[in-house]
Amino acid sequence: MVADDGPTTDDETSDPTKDDPTADDETNDPTTDDPTADDETSDDGVATDGSGDRRLVAGWHGRYYEDFAVGDVYKHPFGRTVTETDNVWLTNVTMNLNPMHFNEPYAAQTEFGERLVDGLFVIALAVGMSVVDVSVNATANLGYDEVRHHAPVFHGDTIFAETEVLDKRESDSRPHVGIVSTELRAYNQDDELVLSLKRTPMVRKRESAEPSAARPPGWPAGIGTQPEDLE
Repeated sequence: MVADDGPTTDDETSDPTKDDPTADDETNDPTTDDPTADDETSDDGVATDGSGDRRLVAGWHGRYYEDFAVGDVYKHPFGRTVTETDNVWLTNVTMNLNPMHFNEPYAAQTEFGERLVDGLFVIALAVGMSVVDVSVNATANLGYDEVRHHAPVFHGDTIFAETEVLDKRESDSRPHVGIVSTELRAYNQDDELVLSLKRTPMVRKRESAEPSAARPPGWPAGIGTQPEDLE
């Protein structure tokens, strides 16, 4: 919901640069005219050599506990088309002996008329798709609850996933993390809900993680380009 800040003005009068012929992109950048600009600007995750020619820019670091708000919905990027190889691989690895997943003549005689994708693959895929938005910075998943398969998934279906934040709270025993309750929903290419579940990750707080452009999640210190390399 967007707060109402009072009566609106038109686009031109609300932009202070419109009447200022000296305003340009350069003057809006406080580091452009400052030769003493520090090599590391931790506030925006950018490290620079001071000249603006080379910059070490932070990519997506995932959300920290402070970034979650109850009611937010994250539509996770990229759909994923399920292949026969995916289904056969997981069925074999998990020793799932239900012929619905690997016996075409058998499956053809059922109400579905063809093999079904292993439900555990659908769960793993949807959860994996949500990690980029929900649990890159999680230290643990406390539970998966209310798992429901709403519709079958077949070879060639494309799965899309989204997560809604249901609740969040501070951890009682670990001050560096908080607990986030979410609902994960997965759909096929026809907008049919195929899966829903609740999952509760324990997510690090930003102050404990100290993210930087030089050390994103999963990188040990000192690997790859460093701020001093830009000097």
